[in-house]
Amino acid sequence: MKGKNLLGGLLIAVAGAAITLLIYTKFVQKPVTVVERDSSTAVLADGKPFLTSFQLGEGQIDFTYAAEQTVHAVVHVRTKSMVKQPDNPFMEWWFGDRYSNQPRERQGFGSGVIISEDGYIVTNNHVIEDAENIEVKLNDNRILSAEVIGRDPTTDIALLKVNVNNLQYLRWGDSEKLKVGEWVLAVGNPFTLGTTVTAGIVSAKGRNLDILEGEYRIESFIQTDAALNSGNSGGALVDTKGLLVGITSAIYSPSGAYAGNSFAIPVSIVKKVVDDLKEYGEVQRAIIGVLITDMTSEEAKKLNMKEVKGALVSKVYDGGAAAEANLKENDVILKIAEVPVNTSAELQEQVAKYRPGDKISITYLRAGKEFTVPVILKNIAGNTNVVTRGMTGMEVFGARLEGLSSKEKRSYKLENGVRIVELGEGLFKDIGLRSGTIITTINGKKVNNSADVRSAIGGGESSLKTIEGYTPDGRFFSYRFGN
Repeated sequence: MKGKNLLGGLLIAVAGAAITLLIYTKFVQKPVTVVERDSSTAVLADGKPFLTSFQLGEGQIDFTYAAEQTVHAVVHVRTKSMVKQPDNPFMEWWFGDRYSNQPRERQGFGSGVIISEDGYIVTNNHVIEDAENIEVKLNDNRILSAEVIGRDPTTDIALLKVNVNNLQYLRWGDSEKLKVGEWVLAVGNPFTLGTTVTAGIVSAKGRNLDILEGEYRIESFIQTDAALNSGNSGGALVDTKGLLVGITSAIYSPSGAYAGNSFAIPVSIVKKVVDDLKEYGEVQRAIIGVLITDMTSEEAKKLNMKEVKGALVSKVYDGGAAAEANLKENDVILKIAEVPVNTSAELQEQVAKYRPGDKISITYLRAGKEFTVPVILKNIAGNTNVVTRGMTGMEVFGARLEGLSSKEKRSYKLENGVRIVELGEGLFKDIGLRSGTIITTINGKKVNNSADVRSAIGGGESSLKTIEGYTPDGRFFSYRFGN
């Protein structure tokens, strides 16, 4: 009797479950899913297949495409130069002239980025500066001799050329559209290991590290946490589409090894410098003619500003583009050609895209009111002239200058210097300098090229305080001006 009751209870439970399932599917309208244990598909009750292979969802990043596009367009740069040994009386006594008179070979290493199929390569100026011999090693292990087309110390960019065609190259991206937090890849040759890919995010933009020399240096670095080390300089920073957005240049580290912060020159600057070097052989530097400082909360309060924004004009140089547009000290520049700027680095980056003679708009704040004025940009000499291909050096104060070669430096026993190769009307002629004069320092700063001279003399004739060098017959001179 007990067994019958148990069996009856079981039948009632099964019947109840069936009735409940029928009511649920009839009235709640949710069909039961029957899953077949297959490694590739799951089949629903209505017979439609559901693929179970994994696919990247929204927001998930695959770096392989960008890496494949980049590794064959990044080269290993090798340099050789001869350097004079420092004075060492003991070594000179021991080895005699064999020590003191024999320069030693110095080798350098870095990276470069192929930007055209016919062999143009971008690298850092500091990678190839003073090099007498430059070779590049391609990713397929070919080694080629490279020629320097031009270089620009104020942006730390140099352009090389190899005589070969059909090279894989990187296409320009848009660094201005990069967002903080966006993924990027750094590709270079750290420690001469060979092409190496690292990944990180954009940590910040518009960083000024104060590592380049000269008043007119342009620093507006992209900061990332992609790992860089010695040898990465001149390599590529690319976005996830494999487009070039920067040239890797520096790290910030207490030890000299990677410590979580790396920096790249944005292509908004690189592309303009490259175009100038290809077309003219020298960068056409446009300037506004102002001294700019970053805004602070204290300065904003003094100017009755509700927000800390823009770049503060601390000085306007006479005869410059800003002076002609009636900008004044304590004006706050908010936009360059409609692009907002909030630091001096951002302002420099925007102006660096233009050439002397270009007309742009500047929006500034004065006494709580915004004004927008047209400005015709000038060069350091105060005019809109450009240096065309074939001209020697850059005209400064009526003189055309060219840097001394490494061989000439050794011959003259100089560490640095520029020579006046052509002299016209201007300050240099007025103070008695002649063609052939070698200038070594201006305002206490060593000069190696026309860019250094432009940077050292700052705002024009009034800013020239000291100049030193050697006359054509080898006599040292030192001139001082003003108080």
